[in-house]
Amino acid sequence: MNTLLVRDVEVAGRPGVDVLIRAGVIVAIGSGLDVPGTAEVLDGRGGALIPGLHDHHLHLHAAAAQRMSVQCGPPHVRSADDLTDALAAAPGDDWIRGVGYIESVAGLLDSAGLDRIHATRPVRIQHRSGAMWVLNTAAAARVRLDNADHPGVERDERGRPTGRVWRADDWLRDRLPATAPPALDAVGADLTRFGITGITDATPDLSESSLDALVDAHLRGIVPQRMRLLGVPLHHESSWCTYSLSSGPYKIVLADSGLPELDDLVATIRRVHEAGRAIAAHCVTREALLILLVALDEAGTRPGDRIEHGALIPAETIEQLRRRGLTVVTQPGFLAHRGDDYLHDVEPRDLPDLYRCRSLIDGHVPTALSSDAPYGPLDPWEVIAAAVDRRCPTGEIVGPAERIDSSEALDRYLAPLDDPGGPARTIRVGAEADLVLLDRSLTEVLASPQADRVRATVIRGEVR
Repeated sequence: MNTLLVRDVEVAGRPGVDVLIRAGVIVAIGSGLDVPGTAEVLDGRGGALIPGLHDHHLHLHAAAAQRMSVQCGPPHVRSADDLTDALAAAPGDDWIRGVGYIESVAGLLDSAGLDRIHATRPVRIQHRSGAMWVLNTAAAARVRLDNADHPGVERDERGRPTGRVWRADDWLRDRLPATAPPALDAVGADLTRFGITGITDATPDLSESSLDALVDAHLRGIVPQRMRLLGVPLHHESSWCTYSLSSGPYKIVLADSGLPELDDLVATIRRVHEAGRAIAAHCVTREALLILLVALDEAGTRPGDRIEHGALIPAETIEQLRRRGLTVVTQPGFLAHRGDDYLHDVEPRDLPDLYRCRSLIDGHVPTALSSDAPYGPLDPWEVIAAAVDRRCPTGEIVGPAERIDSSEALDRYLAPLDDPGGPARTIRVGAEADLVLLDRSLTEVLASPQADRVRATVIRGEVR
Protein backbone atom coordinates (compact mmCIF):
# COMPACT_ATOMS: atom_id res chain seq x y z
CA MET A 1 0.00 0.00 0.00
CA ASN A 2 1.61 3.28 -1.17
CA THR A 3 1.80 5.96 1.54
CA LEU A 4 2.65 9.62 0.92
CA LEU A 5 2.90 12.44 3.44
CA VAL A 6 2.76 15.96 2.03
CA ARG A 7 4.41 18.07 4.73
CA ASP A 8 3.98 21.77 5.55
CA VAL A 9 1.45 23.02 3.02
CA GLU A 10 -1.29 25.60 2.92
CA VAL A 11 -4.75 24.00 2.68
CA ALA A 12 -7.84 26.22 2.23
CA GLY A 13 -5.85 29.22 3.44
CA ARG A 14 -4.48 27.47 6.55
CA PRO A 15 -0.66 27.20 6.64
CA GLY A 16 1.51 24.52 8.24
CA VAL A 17 -0.76 21.58 7.37
CA ASP A 18 0.25 17.97 6.67
CA VAL A 19 -1.75 15.68 4.39
CA LEU A 20 -1.44 11.89 4.67
CA ILE A 21 -2.35 9.71 1.69
CA ARG A 22 -2.74 5.94 1.50
CA ALA A 23 -3.63 3.90 -1.58
CA GLY A 24 -4.54 7.05 -3.52
CA VAL A 25 -6.94 8.45 -0.89
CA ILE A 26 -6.48 11.26 1.65
CA VAL A 27 -6.70 9.65 5.11
CA ALA A 28 -5.62 12.44 7.46
CA ILE A 29 -5.21 16.23 7.48
CA GLY A 30 -3.60 18.09 10.37
CA SER A 31 -0.48 19.68 11.83
CA GLY A 32 2.51 17.61 12.88
CA LEU A 33 1.23 14.27 11.61
CA ASP A 34 3.50 11.32 12.35
CA VAL A 35 5.43 10.00 9.40
CA PRO A 36 4.75 6.30 8.81
CA GLY A 37 8.00 4.37 8.48
CA THR A 38 7.42 3.40 4.83
CA ALA A 39 5.97 6.72 3.71
CA GLU A 40 7.35 8.90 0.97
CA VAL A 41 7.59 12.51 2.19
CA LEU A 42 6.99 15.50 -0.08
CA ASP A 43 8.11 18.75 1.56
CA GLY A 44 5.60 21.45 0.64
CA ARG A 45 7.84 24.30 1.90
CA GLY A 46 4.73 26.28 2.82
CA GLY A 47 3.23 26.25 -0.67
CA ALA A 48 -0.49 25.79 -1.32
CA LEU A 49 -1.90 22.31 -1.91
CA ILE A 50 -5.02 22.29 -4.09
CA PRO A 51 -7.06 19.64 -5.91
CA GLY A 52 -5.73 18.67 -9.32
CA LEU A 53 -7.08 20.64 -12.26
CA HIS A 54 -9.50 19.12 -14.78
CA ASP A 55 -9.49 20.11 -18.44
CA HIS A 56 -13.08 19.44 -19.50
CA HIS A 57 -12.51 19.68 -23.29
CA LEU A 58 -9.39 18.88 -25.30
CA HIS A 59 -8.21 16.63 -28.14
CA LEU A 60 -5.30 14.39 -27.19
CA HIS A 61 -4.31 12.95 -30.55
CA ALA A 62 -4.70 16.29 -32.33
CA ALA A 63 -2.48 17.89 -29.69
CA ALA A 64 0.15 15.22 -30.25
CA ALA A 65 -0.10 15.50 -34.05
CA GLN A 66 0.33 19.26 -33.87
CA ARG A 67 3.82 18.79 -32.44
CA MET A 68 4.85 16.93 -35.60
CA SER A 69 3.22 19.39 -38.01
CA VAL A 70 4.32 22.57 -39.76
CA GLN A 71 2.99 25.66 -38.00
CA CYS A 72 1.13 27.70 -40.63
CA GLY A 73 -0.20 30.64 -38.65
CA PRO A 74 0.74 33.33 -36.14
CA PRO A 75 2.90 34.08 -34.33
CA HIS A 76 5.61 32.53 -36.51
CA VAL A 77 3.82 32.60 -39.88
CA ARG A 78 2.10 35.87 -40.77
CA SER A 79 2.36 36.16 -44.57
CA ALA A 80 2.31 34.09 -47.74
CA ASP A 81 6.11 34.39 -47.91
CA ASP A 82 6.40 33.07 -44.34
CA LEU A 83 4.14 30.16 -45.27
CA THR A 84 6.20 29.39 -48.37
CA ASP A 85 9.35 29.26 -46.27
CA ALA A 86 7.75 27.11 -43.56
CA LEU A 87 6.47 24.50 -46.03
CA ALA A 88 9.75 24.46 -47.96
CA ALA A 89 11.60 23.69 -44.73
CA ALA A 90 9.37 20.72 -43.86
CA PRO A 91 11.44 17.55 -43.38
CA GLY A 92 10.97 14.51 -45.61
CA ASP A 93 10.03 14.23 -49.25
CA ASP A 94 6.34 13.25 -49.25
CA TRP A 95 3.25 14.47 -47.40
CA ILE A 96 3.35 17.76 -45.48
CA ARG A 97 0.84 18.30 -42.68
CA GLY A 98 0.29 21.91 -41.67
CA VAL A 99 -1.78 23.30 -38.78
CA GLY A 100 -2.95 26.61 -37.39
CA TYR A 101 -3.73 28.40 -40.65
CA ILE A 102 -5.74 31.61 -40.56
CA GLU A 103 -6.90 33.75 -43.48
CA SER A 104 -4.81 36.73 -42.37
CA VAL A 105 -1.74 34.82 -43.61
CA ALA A 106 -2.65 34.37 -47.30
CA GLY A 107 -6.42 34.64 -47.67
CA LEU A 108 -8.99 31.86 -48.02
CA LEU A 109 -6.81 29.17 -49.55
CA ASP A 110 -8.00 26.62 -52.10
CA SER A 111 -5.99 24.11 -54.15
CA ALA A 112 -4.87 26.69 -56.69
CA GLY A 113 -3.84 29.17 -54.01
CA LEU A 114 -1.91 26.55 -52.08
CA ASP A 115 -0.21 25.39 -55.29
CA ARG A 116 1.21 28.90 -55.69
CA ILE A 117 2.76 28.55 -52.24
CA HIS A 118 3.91 24.92 -52.49
CA ALA A 119 3.18 22.53 -55.36
CA THR A 120 6.03 20.01 -55.36
CA ARG A 121 4.82 17.83 -52.47
CA PRO A 122 1.29 16.86 -51.37
CA VAL A 123 0.24 19.37 -48.72
CA ARG A 124 -2.77 19.45 -46.41
CA ILE A 125 -3.21 22.36 -44.05
CA GLN A 126 -5.73 22.51 -41.21
CA HIS A 127 -7.53 25.75 -40.45
CA ARG A 128 -6.93 27.10 -36.97
CA SER A 129 -10.55 26.33 -36.02
CA GLY A 130 -9.97 22.62 -36.70
CA ALA A 131 -13.05 22.58 -38.92
CA MET A 132 -11.42 22.59 -42.37
CA TRP A 133 -8.51 21.13 -44.30
CA VAL A 134 -7.24 22.61 -47.56
CA LEU A 135 -5.33 20.39 -50.00
CA ASN A 136 -3.05 21.40 -52.84
CA THR A 137 -3.48 19.74 -56.25
CA ALA A 138 -0.96 16.99 -55.52
CA ALA A 139 -2.72 16.12 -52.26
CA ALA A 140 -6.17 16.30 -53.85
CA ALA A 141 -5.07 13.80 -56.49
CA ARG A 142 -3.67 11.43 -53.87
CA VAL A 143 -6.98 11.30 -51.94
CA ARG A 144 -9.05 11.16 -55.15
CA LEU A 145 -10.95 14.32 -54.34
CA ASP A 146 -12.48 14.44 -57.85
CA ASN A 147 -14.64 11.36 -57.25
CA ALA A 148 -15.33 11.95 -53.55
CA ASP A 149 -18.94 11.88 -52.43
CA HIS A 150 -18.45 13.05 -48.84
CA PRO A 151 -20.69 16.07 -48.10
CA GLY A 152 -17.74 17.89 -46.55
CA VAL A 153 -15.88 18.08 -49.87
CA GLU A 154 -16.50 21.64 -51.06
CA ARG A 155 -17.17 22.12 -54.77
CA ASP A 156 -17.40 25.21 -56.95
CA GLU A 157 -20.34 26.23 -59.16
CA ARG A 158 -19.14 23.79 -61.85
CA GLY A 159 -18.97 20.87 -59.44
CA ARG A 160 -15.18 20.77 -59.18
CA PRO A 161 -13.52 20.28 -55.76
CA THR A 162 -12.04 23.51 -54.42
CA GLY A 163 -9.54 21.65 -52.25
CA ARG A 164 -11.35 22.64 -49.05
CA VAL A 165 -12.70 19.76 -46.98
CA TRP A 166 -15.03 20.51 -44.06
CA ARG A 167 -15.39 18.35 -40.94
CA ALA A 168 -14.38 15.16 -42.71
CA ASP A 169 -11.38 14.08 -40.64
CA ASP A 170 -12.27 10.38 -40.55
CA TRP A 171 -13.01 10.30 -44.29
CA LEU A 172 -9.75 12.07 -45.08
CA ARG A 173 -7.74 9.87 -42.73
CA ASP A 174 -9.02 6.76 -44.51
CA ARG A 175 -7.57 8.08 -47.80
CA LEU A 176 -4.18 9.02 -46.41
CA PRO A 177 -1.21 6.66 -46.00
CA ALA A 178 -1.86 4.38 -43.04
CA THR A 179 -0.17 5.57 -39.86
CA ALA A 180 -0.59 4.73 -36.20
CA PRO A 181 -2.12 7.35 -33.90
CA PRO A 182 0.58 9.75 -32.69
CA ALA A 183 2.41 9.01 -29.45
CA LEU A 184 0.99 10.81 -26.42
CA ASP A 185 4.04 10.83 -24.15
CA ALA A 186 4.81 14.55 -24.56
CA VAL A 187 1.18 15.60 -24.17
CA GLY A 188 0.79 13.49 -21.02
CA ALA A 189 3.95 15.05 -19.60
CA ASP A 190 2.72 18.58 -20.35
CA LEU A 191 -0.64 17.91 -18.70
CA THR A 192 1.15 16.70 -15.58
CA ARG A 193 3.54 19.66 -15.60
CA PHE A 194 0.57 22.04 -15.69
CA GLY A 195 -1.11 20.35 -12.69
CA ILE A 196 -3.87 18.69 -14.70
CA THR A 197 -5.04 15.41 -13.15
CA GLY A 198 -8.23 14.79 -15.15
CA ILE A 199 -9.22 15.32 -18.78
CA THR A 200 -12.18 14.97 -21.12
CA ASP A 201 -11.21 14.12 -24.68
CA ALA A 202 -13.84 15.80 -26.86
CA THR A 203 -12.90 14.25 -30.20
CA PRO A 204 -16.13 13.03 -31.87
CA ASP A 205 -16.65 9.59 -33.43
CA LEU A 206 -13.44 7.98 -32.26
CA SER A 207 -12.23 5.23 -34.58
CA GLU A 208 -11.42 1.84 -33.11
CA SER A 209 -7.69 2.46 -33.49
CA SER A 210 -7.88 5.89 -31.86
CA LEU A 211 -9.97 4.55 -28.99
CA ASP A 212 -7.59 1.64 -28.46
CA ALA A 213 -4.61 3.99 -28.47
CA LEU A 214 -6.19 6.31 -25.88
CA VAL A 215 -7.09 3.42 -23.60
CA ASP A 216 -3.60 1.93 -23.96
CA ALA A 217 -1.91 5.27 -23.22
CA HIS A 218 -3.92 5.62 -20.03
CA LEU A 219 -3.50 2.06 -18.80
CA ARG A 220 0.28 2.23 -19.39
CA GLY A 221 0.56 5.53 -17.52
CA ILE A 222 1.63 7.57 -20.56
CA VAL A 223 -1.44 9.72 -19.93
CA PRO A 224 -1.97 9.06 -16.21
CA GLN A 225 -4.77 11.61 -15.86
CA ARG A 226 -8.29 10.39 -15.16
CA MET A 227 -9.98 10.38 -18.54
CA ARG A 228 -13.48 10.68 -20.00
CA LEU A 229 -14.10 10.18 -23.71
CA LEU A 230 -16.93 11.95 -25.55
CA GLY A 231 -16.29 10.18 -28.86
CA VAL A 232 -17.06 6.61 -27.76
CA PRO A 233 -19.66 5.21 -30.19
CA LEU A 234 -23.16 4.56 -28.88
CA HIS A 235 -23.68 1.03 -27.53
CA HIS A 236 -19.91 0.43 -27.60
CA GLU A 237 -18.87 -2.41 -25.33
CA SER A 238 -16.61 -0.51 -22.94
CA SER A 239 -14.85 -3.42 -21.27
CA TRP A 240 -11.94 -1.07 -20.58
CA CYS A 241 -13.92 1.24 -18.27
CA THR A 242 -12.31 1.66 -14.85
CA TYR A 243 -12.65 4.12 -12.01
CA SER A 244 -10.21 6.39 -13.85
CA LEU A 245 -11.28 5.85 -17.47
CA SER A 246 -14.83 6.04 -18.84
CA SER A 247 -17.06 7.22 -21.65
CA GLY A 248 -18.82 10.53 -21.17
CA PRO A 249 -21.68 12.35 -22.90
CA TYR A 250 -21.93 11.67 -26.61
CA LYS A 251 -20.40 14.35 -28.84
CA ILE A 252 -22.72 15.89 -31.46
CA VAL A 253 -21.24 18.47 -33.84
CA LEU A 254 -23.51 21.26 -35.02
CA ALA A 255 -21.09 22.38 -37.70
CA ASP A 256 -21.08 26.05 -38.65
CA SER A 257 -20.27 24.91 -42.19
CA GLY A 258 -23.61 23.09 -42.46
CA LEU A 259 -26.22 22.90 -39.71
CA PRO A 260 -28.21 19.68 -39.39
CA GLU A 261 -31.88 19.41 -40.28
CA LEU A 262 -34.01 19.91 -37.18
CA ASP A 263 -35.74 16.53 -37.47
CA ASP A 264 -32.39 14.77 -37.84
CA LEU A 265 -30.98 16.55 -34.79
CA VAL A 266 -34.03 15.67 -32.70
CA ALA A 267 -33.74 12.03 -33.74
CA THR A 268 -30.03 11.97 -32.85
CA ILE A 269 -30.63 13.48 -29.40
CA ARG A 270 -33.39 10.98 -28.69
CA ARG A 271 -31.18 8.10 -29.81
CA VAL A 272 -28.36 9.24 -27.50
CA HIS A 273 -30.67 9.67 -24.53
CA GLU A 274 -32.28 6.29 -25.12
CA ALA A 275 -28.79 4.76 -25.06
CA GLY A 276 -28.40 6.15 -21.55
CA ARG A 277 -25.96 8.95 -22.35
CA ALA A 278 -26.20 12.73 -22.21
CA ILE A 279 -25.22 14.86 -25.21
CA ALA A 280 -22.23 17.16 -25.61
CA ALA A 281 -23.22 19.53 -28.41
CA HIS A 282 -20.55 21.48 -30.28
CA CYS A 283 -22.00 25.00 -30.74
CA VAL A 284 -19.90 27.95 -31.91
CA THR A 285 -22.51 30.12 -33.65
CA ARG A 286 -25.73 31.83 -32.66
CA GLU A 287 -27.63 29.74 -35.22
CA ALA A 288 -26.23 26.45 -33.92
CA LEU A 289 -27.23 27.30 -30.35
CA LEU A 290 -30.75 28.33 -31.34
CA ILE A 291 -31.42 25.18 -33.37
CA LEU A 292 -30.09 23.08 -30.49
CA LEU A 293 -32.47 24.73 -28.04
CA VAL A 294 -35.42 24.10 -30.36
CA ALA A 295 -34.33 20.47 -30.81
CA LEU A 296 -34.05 19.96 -27.05
CA ASP A 297 -37.58 21.31 -26.61
CA GLU A 298 -38.72 18.52 -28.93
CA ALA A 299 -36.42 15.72 -27.79
CA GLY A 300 -36.19 16.58 -24.10
CA THR A 301 -33.10 16.92 -21.94
CA ARG A 302 -31.16 14.55 -19.73
CA PRO A 303 -28.96 15.35 -16.71
CA GLY A 304 -25.44 15.92 -17.97
CA ASP A 305 -26.42 17.46 -21.31
CA ARG A 306 -23.81 20.08 -22.12
CA ILE A 307 -22.81 22.67 -24.69
CA GLU A 308 -19.23 22.63 -25.93
CA HIS A 309 -17.65 26.05 -26.59
CA GLY A 310 -20.72 28.30 -26.43
CA ALA A 311 -18.63 30.74 -28.44
CA LEU A 312 -21.66 32.98 -29.09
CA ILE A 313 -24.42 32.94 -26.47
CA PRO A 314 -27.03 35.69 -26.86
CA ALA A 315 -28.07 37.23 -23.56
CA GLU A 316 -31.70 36.27 -24.08
CA THR A 317 -30.80 32.56 -24.17
CA ILE A 318 -29.07 32.42 -20.77
CA GLU A 319 -32.31 31.83 -18.89
CA GLN A 320 -33.23 29.14 -21.42
CA LEU A 321 -29.95 27.36 -20.72
CA ARG A 322 -30.58 27.50 -16.97
CA ARG A 323 -34.15 26.26 -17.32
CA ARG A 324 -33.06 23.27 -19.38
CA GLY A 325 -30.28 22.39 -16.94
CA LEU A 326 -27.55 22.67 -19.58
CA THR A 327 -23.87 23.02 -18.72
CA VAL A 328 -21.58 25.23 -20.82
CA VAL A 329 -17.96 24.11 -21.28
CA THR A 330 -16.22 27.16 -22.69
CA GLN A 331 -12.72 28.41 -23.60
CA PRO A 332 -11.88 32.05 -22.82
CA GLY A 333 -8.26 31.18 -23.67
CA PHE A 334 -9.19 31.83 -27.30
CA LEU A 335 -9.47 35.52 -26.45
CA ALA A 336 -5.79 35.66 -25.48
CA HIS A 337 -4.77 33.92 -28.71
CA ARG A 338 -7.35 35.17 -31.22
CA GLY A 339 -9.08 38.15 -29.70
CA ASP A 340 -7.69 40.54 -32.30
CA ASP A 341 -9.23 38.43 -35.06
CA TYR A 342 -12.56 38.47 -33.24
CA LEU A 343 -12.47 42.25 -32.97
CA HIS A 344 -11.79 42.45 -36.69
CA ASP A 345 -14.11 39.71 -38.00
CA VAL A 346 -17.02 39.37 -35.57
CA GLU A 347 -20.05 41.64 -35.93
CA PRO A 348 -19.87 44.38 -33.25
CA ARG A 349 -23.31 43.36 -31.96
CA ASP A 350 -21.97 39.86 -31.27
CA LEU A 351 -18.82 40.84 -29.35
CA PRO A 352 -20.55 40.99 -25.92
CA ASP A 353 -21.77 37.41 -26.53
CA LEU A 354 -18.30 35.92 -27.08
CA TYR A 355 -17.11 33.25 -24.63
CA ARG A 356 -19.33 34.41 -21.81
CA CYS A 357 -18.32 33.66 -18.21
CA ARG A 358 -19.66 36.24 -15.74
CA SER A 359 -23.21 36.35 -17.11
CA LEU A 360 -23.48 32.55 -17.26
CA ILE A 361 -22.33 32.17 -13.66
CA ASP A 362 -24.61 34.97 -12.48
CA GLY A 363 -27.42 33.38 -14.48
CA HIS A 364 -26.92 30.09 -12.59
CA VAL A 365 -25.80 28.21 -15.68
CA PRO A 366 -23.21 25.57 -14.70
CA THR A 367 -20.01 26.71 -16.40
CA ALA A 368 -16.66 24.95 -16.81
CA LEU A 369 -13.42 26.20 -18.33
CA SER A 370 -11.25 24.16 -20.68
CA SER A 371 -8.59 24.49 -23.35
CA ASP A 372 -9.86 22.90 -26.59
CA ALA A 373 -6.17 22.09 -27.14
CA PRO A 374 -4.53 22.08 -29.59
CA TYR A 375 -6.85 24.74 -31.04
CA GLY A 376 -6.61 26.76 -27.83
CA PRO A 377 -3.82 27.01 -25.22
CA LEU A 378 -3.33 23.78 -23.24
CA ASP A 379 -1.91 25.67 -20.24
CA PRO A 380 -4.82 26.03 -17.75
CA TRP A 381 -3.14 28.93 -15.98
CA GLU A 382 -3.14 30.84 -19.25
CA VAL A 383 -6.87 30.12 -19.65
CA ILE A 384 -7.51 31.27 -16.06
CA ALA A 385 -5.65 34.51 -16.75
CA ALA A 386 -7.68 35.02 -19.94
CA ALA A 387 -10.94 34.57 -18.04
CA VAL A 388 -9.79 37.25 -15.61
CA ASP A 389 -8.53 39.93 -18.01
CA ARG A 390 -10.01 38.91 -21.42
CA ARG A 391 -7.11 40.70 -23.09
CA CYS A 392 -6.21 40.29 -26.79
CA PRO A 393 -2.61 39.96 -27.98
CA THR A 394 -2.58 43.69 -28.80
CA GLY A 395 -3.94 44.61 -25.38
CA GLU A 396 -7.57 45.37 -26.19
CA ILE A 397 -10.28 43.86 -23.99
CA VAL A 398 -13.07 41.68 -25.39
CA GLY A 399 -16.25 41.69 -23.31
CA PRO A 400 -15.04 43.34 -20.10
CA ALA A 401 -18.41 42.67 -18.44
CA GLU A 402 -17.70 38.92 -18.73
CA ARG A 403 -14.58 38.97 -16.53
CA ILE A 404 -14.48 36.72 -13.50
CA ASP A 405 -11.93 36.76 -10.68
CA SER A 406 -9.08 34.28 -10.57
CA SER A 407 -10.49 32.17 -7.73
CA GLU A 408 -13.76 31.72 -9.67
CA ALA A 409 -11.80 30.80 -12.77
CA LEU A 410 -9.75 28.24 -10.85
CA ASP A 411 -12.94 26.72 -9.44
CA ARG A 412 -14.13 26.13 -13.02
CA TYR A 413 -11.07 23.89 -13.45
CA LEU A 414 -11.69 22.06 -10.16
CA ALA A 415 -15.17 20.66 -10.87
CA PRO A 416 -15.46 16.84 -11.09
CA LEU A 417 -15.02 15.33 -14.56
CA ASP A 418 -18.57 13.99 -14.43
CA ASP A 419 -20.00 17.31 -13.24
CA PRO A 420 -18.32 20.17 -15.12
CA GLY A 421 -19.67 23.41 -13.76
CA GLY A 422 -20.43 21.72 -10.44
CA PRO A 423 -18.94 22.60 -7.04
CA ALA A 424 -15.16 22.77 -6.91
CA ARG A 425 -13.50 19.74 -5.36
CA THR A 426 -11.76 20.27 -2.01
CA ILE A 427 -8.99 18.64 -0.04
CA ARG A 428 -10.72 16.51 2.58
CA VAL A 429 -10.39 13.13 4.26
CA GLY A 430 -11.77 10.44 1.95
CA ALA A 431 -11.13 12.41 -1.24
CA GLU A 432 -9.10 10.98 -4.10
CA ALA A 433 -5.50 12.14 -3.87
CA ASP A 434 -5.27 14.03 -7.17
CA LEU A 435 -3.43 17.14 -6.04
CA VAL A 436 -1.26 20.05 -7.12
CA LEU A 437 1.51 21.49 -4.95
CA LEU A 438 2.23 25.14 -5.70
CA ASP A 439 5.42 27.01 -4.84
CA ARG A 440 3.71 29.73 -2.78
CA SER A 441 0.37 30.65 -1.23
CA LEU A 442 -2.74 30.34 -3.37
CA THR A 443 -3.41 34.07 -3.00
CA GLU A 444 -0.01 34.85 -4.50
CA VAL A 445 -0.44 32.34 -7.32
CA LEU A 446 -3.88 33.68 -8.27
CA ALA A 447 -2.54 37.23 -8.32
CA SER A 448 -0.42 36.17 -11.31
CA PRO A 449 -1.46 32.71 -12.61
CA GLN A 450 1.48 30.94 -14.25
CA ALA A 451 2.31 27.30 -14.94
CA ASP A 452 5.76 27.59 -13.37
CA ARG A 453 4.08 27.95 -9.97
CA VAL A 454 3.35 24.20 -10.07
CA ARG A 455 6.00 22.35 -8.03
CA ALA A 456 4.53 18.83 -8.13
CA THR A 457 1.47 16.98 -9.34
CA VAL A 458 0.06 14.01 -7.46
CA ILE A 459 -2.18 11.56 -9.33
CA ARG A 460 -3.87 8.74 -7.43
CA GLY A 461 -1.48 9.31 -4.55
CA GLU A 462 1.72 9.15 -6.61
CA VAL A 463 4.05 12.11 -7.21
CA ARG A 464 4.45 12.54 -10.95
